[in-house]
Amino acid sequence: MLFHPSSEHIPFDASLRYFVGIFDIYDREETKGEELHAYNPNNQKDRENLILRYCLDPYNEFSHRHKYKLMENLSLALNTENFDFSSFFEDDPDEYSTMAWDETEIDDPRGFFADIYRLANEVWKDDLQKASLEDPATW
Repeated sequence: MLFHPSSEHIPFDASLRYFVGIFDIYDREETKGEELHAYNPNNQKDRENLILRYCLDPYNEFSHRHKYKLMENLSLALNTENFDFSSFFEDDPDEYSTMAWDETEIDDPRGFFADIYRLANEVWKDDLQKASLEDPATW
């Protein structure tokens, strides 16, 4: 079983939130919030910079297996016609979560995740290839 990168006991769920959870600015609106608001997530160049800088494992926590599972889930979501990508940008006061841009400020949430998929395939190419040569059932 594949475990969360910082645990030997918590199973890794490969949620798409791993890609955009980094945009949670709860209780950091004046620091991280201001840093992120310098970007327009609807501008293609800004979006690519956001994805490359923040979304693709900025803390180098994920192994090739984690990246593979994340991409597998992202591919499945992108191939699901009515998948609700905007929900990943929603604030959740019960979880003390405030996103830098809420779901109404992202013009094309599916497009945002499609860009993550495209760029991750480029940046993680070697890791994804390595994982594809293994049997996921052994993880």
